[in-house]
Amino acid sequence: MFSFMPDNRRAFSSLSEREILALAISSEEEDARIYFEFATRLGATYPGSRALFEGMAAEENEHRRRLLDLYVSRFGEHLVPIRREHVRGFLTRKPIWLLKTMTLETVRQQAWEMEESAYHFYLEAAKQTNDASIRKLLGDLAEQERKHAQAADRIDAEVLGETGRDAEKSEAHRQFVLTYVQPGLAGLMDGSVSTLAPVFAAAFATGDTHQTFLVGLAAAVGAGISMGFTEAASDDGKLTGRGSPIKRGLAAGIMTAIGGLGHALPYLIHDFTVATTIAVVVVLVELWAIAFIQNRYMQTPFWRAALQVVVGGALVFAAGIAIGMA
Repeated sequence: MFSFMPDNRRAFSSLSEREILALAISSEEEDARIYFEFATRLGATYPGSRALFEGMAAEENEHRRRLLDLYVSRFGEHLVPIRREHVRGFLTRKPIWLLKTMTLETVRQQAWEMEESAYHFYLEAAKQTNDASIRKLLGDLAEQERKHAQAADRIDAEVLGETGRDAEKSEAHRQFVLTYVQPGLAGLMDGSVSTLAPVFAAAFATGDTHQTFLVGLAAAVGAGISMGFTEAASDDGKLTGRGSPIKRGLAAGIMTAIGGLGHALPYLIHDFTVATTIAVVVVLVELWAIAFIQNRYMQTPFWRAALQVVVGGALVFAAGIAIGMA
């Protein structure tokens, strides 16, 4: 949904060379810590992947050292306290150390997203600098981040063998997940929950299936348009590598509308009791499906997801009925 709160983050185009280098240093440090966390969390079950992520963490630390040496030589020892969350265009990541479950597939996907984001960041940063030495280093790091996946494949070949390497998902599939699947899942969950109250308020207020369907259709389409624009405006994809904002906006908007239409379509049935019974069943299926999606794709423990989604959805559902019967 649209927010009227002011965005106090800096535009990336407004950053100075000193601020860009400081941002790169803090980003490389954070990425190295994430890779070390991956190695620690997966080490007991996947020793090969532990070696993979330890190698990636070491490479990120080397990038940080090179950036820091250049920064100190140009601007002195005081680092500007700037981080990714202070700049528009970066996504806020869920801290991995708060995740109770972590699958190998999810970790590999996140690692690939981190590499893509770093690659695009260095490309854009290099375009924005005039100092030859800074521009060269940023360009070199962009190239190294681009080859990071190839380095990961070589480590996989050594520590996992052909089976481990063959199990690695292709770059095209990972980009598809980043551009379409993630925004689509967020939209599906938002549409399913946010339209419960207006649909069932209209149903119990009017007792008319046709009018209820029209209200549900309007709520679903409206939520889809709002969610689509919000996703498209969240970032232009230049720094994150998430792909075209139009594609992401369409994925989020369409899936939001589908999520809202799920419990509105039963009201095409003329019999109010039958339509409402089917709609309630659809709602129960939707809520449990959302809990499954959060557990499967967003690494939320299932019972926590069920508690959040089912209880939250039930409260929205009950509010709609209470308002409609008032």
